[in-house]
Amino acid sequence: MRHPPPPCTPRPLWDRRQFALGASVSLALALAATARARATATEVLRVLAWPGYADADIVKTFEQRMGCQVEVTMVDSDVDLWQKISLHQAQNFDVFAVNTAELQRYIRQNWVQPIATATLPLLAKQLPRFQNRVAIPGLVHGGKTYAIPYTYAEMGLVYDRQQIRQAPTTINALWDPRYQGKVIAYSAGTHNFALAAQALGWASPFRLADNQWPQAVDKLIALRRNAAVFYTQPEESLDLFKRHRAALLFANYGRQQEVLFRAAGLDVGYAIPQEGALAWLDCWAITRGATNPVLAAAWINYLLEPEPGQVLVQRQGLANTTSASPEYRADDRLLWLEPVESEERRNLLWSRIVSGDRARKVLAP
Repeated sequence: MRHPPPPCTPRPLWDRRQFALGASVSLALALAATARARATATEVLRVLAWPGYADADIVKTFEQRMGCQVEVTMVDSDVDLWQKISLHQAQNFDVFAVNTAELQRYIRQNWVQPIATATLPLLAKQLPRFQNRVAIPGLVHGGKTYAIPYTYAEMGLVYDRQQIRQAPTTINALWDPRYQGKVIAYSAGTHNFALAAQALGWASPFRLADNQWPQAVDKLIALRRNAAVFYTQPEESLDLFKRHRAALLFANYGRQQEVLFRAAGLDVGYAIPQEGALAWLDCWAITRGATNPVLAAAWINYLLEPEPGQVLVQRQGLANTTSASPEYRADDRLLWLEPVESEERRNLLWSRIVSGDRARKVLAP
């Protein structure tokens, strides 16, 4: 459903009560003026996004402000995103949304360009963990920033508060024999080997050494034996949680599953384990083939304003990078997804594990 456009009265780029942002305001206005000057009546910004990232009313406000047109193309998977960008070697889009792990492929292909962060004044409004871009794997290469954090979600633990009175504090709760047959886990090799690495206390859940594979396989076989069943879709997880009267679930879809379960009348809580929660972070990147990089930068800066940020929260149930949420603590440890050593091997071994194979057969060539 398309939402009606907002009133024509332009919204300010800042909160007038925050005089400390005066310098940023001036820069924001200068950025918008520069982009407007370069945009003509036929100027088109070509945006590639996930559903909910570029709603009609949000796009309309930007078009009216910048005097341009925005063409939005939606994707529904990382594979779809790659196919659309690679079709014309990043020449057919100006700006696109991509997670930090996938971003590395586009950088290696030289399909994205560094972003002039000095032209994005609203970066100063981002939460500290997102302002520290060097600490986010894959965003900065050679001192240059290749993408700007936009929205994120972590993969925590959903638990039945009638069966588990205190929130679980460790990922090892998934292996707790007290919950045998009452654990619902996610069926994916890439993430499950990361969980095994976390449970075993290893430094990186994304890079397994050759001598670590046997122990990781043993750990996941133990998970298979402790779990009631595995799921792939959030609605499926709700059905299985109710059917098995489960106590604990690995929430691959994060807090959205908590909301889903509560809407169904379940008394559940949500916890981020002390080892940290795997988390995806979607960012905006500008393609190497962008026809107007300044306009693309203005789009990114605009989406850091309060109104687009609240749209993410209210319509999509996602967190934004500029406003603190009571559901997230500053000290929550989030492990941003990174490329793994071999996604193909992880998925192959997992398919053998979940089918019931023993360790020797799982590890066979």
